[in-house]
Amino acid sequence: MPGLTFIGVAGLVLMLLLMMLRLPVALAMLLIGFFGTAMANASKFLHLGMASDQAWSKAWTIAFSNISGEAFEAASNYNLLVIPMFVLMGSIAGVSGMSNDLFKAAYRWMGHFRGGLASATIAACAGFAALSGSSLASAVTMGRVALPAMKTYKYDDALATGTVAAGGTLGFLIPPSGGMIIYAILTDQSIGRLFMAGIIPGIMLTLLFIATIAIVVVRNPVAGPRGERSSTRAKFESLVDALPILTVIAITIGGMYTGYFTPVEASSAGAFFTFVVAALKRKLTLEKLRIVVLQSMSATATIFMILIGAFVFIPFMSLTELPTRLITLLTSLPIGELGVLAAIVAAYLVLGMFLESMAMLVLTLPVVIPIAIALNWDLVWFGIIVVILLEMGMISPPVGINVFVVKSIVPDVPMRRIFSGIWPFWFAMLAMVCLLVLFPQIALYLPRTLVGI
Repeated sequence: MPGLTFIGVAGLVLMLLLMMLRLPVALAMLLIGFFGTAMANASKFLHLGMASDQAWSKAWTIAFSNISGEAFEAASNYNLLVIPMFVLMGSIAGVSGMSNDLFKAAYRWMGHFRGGLASATIAACAGFAALSGSSLASAVTMGRVALPAMKTYKYDDALATGTVAAGGTLGFLIPPSGGMIIYAILTDQSIGRLFMAGIIPGIMLTLLFIATIAIVVVRNPVAGPRGERSSTRAKFESLVDALPILTVIAITIGGMYTGYFTPVEASSAGAFFTFVVAALKRKLTLEKLRIVVLQSMSATATIFMILIGAFVFIPFMSLTELPTRLITLLTSLPIGELGVLAAIVAAYLVLGMFLESMAMLVLTLPVVIPIAIALNWDLVWFGIIVVILLEMGMISPPVGINVFVVKSIVPDVPMRRIFSGIWPFWFAMLAMVCLLVLFPQIALYLPRTLVGI
């Protein structure tokens, strides 16, 4: 029905306008999903010849039933317990200063190389990402630790800020990733398989970032001066200090990959052991615990509201038949599968310039996932590509949220300097996407090996 397609397109456009007006993503999706469902159903009933009053009465009943049923389903989904647990784990790690131990260990081992302080920041971001699962948390926490140190050693502002902004995005790729959890729930994929799929690309992207820093300092040696060389004893002492945090990461992620923990159990174990480590190191006070609880509740409520909005919006999109028509259009074009994938990648790159990553994820999945299914793409592999594209959006001008986070830490550095520093890392992410397209096994090896699929 052409009328349904028009309602779907109008709903998407109106939702984008609401987001541009700064209406929260969750509320925008709830409003469009609720009223759009009513309008689409009414249009169908009227097309079938039903009386106007009866058609609208039945349509509103379906819309109210949809919003209540989907909200209950999201709130009662057992697998979503991983969200508050991993959020709690990251909050404890953030307020207890565990990031300092990670950064100190990375700096002791890498700081004496040219650009080593920036490389140490990337390594520490990767480690903290495995605790927090949050891009913003990684950027804020490591930025507060690393940026003053790089300023002391007279690092170029563009390299220093670009490193922190890009390193923070690793929190969206390296498990436990909040973005992967939402992708898994909305696409009915295994959270554990997605986490496994993210580990090798996460390590490779970390190494690509470090290689990018090496290239930058080779071209401009004064951008990243050498730091002090630490003694062998100091290096191993820093590892001992970081060992408790590394042990928590190993228990949480390793237990899940070996099948000892389910993702839900792993998140609970991770939160518990992080709390134990912080308590034993005497890094927690009553005030810090209060901050942890409030941060965890606020972040969890925000994520659940977004999920409820997505659960209401996705059936509306299906009802309008817009995804089906897009599939027909794209598959009929003489561009092949790679051409379709290139078009999707280009669309994500453009949207990343204007939309926040979580908003972009829940907004695009109802449209792109049916296309991926129609083309028989592996949704785990495709999910890793989507996550990296979302990472690129986090540092893309003019809305790159990680750039604004870094700006808040170093207000004296102009925005243009920060944005100039992110481009080498942006191209490194694009290179990672190309590698995944050329070699899907980078993402699929661990899930298929460890799960036997």
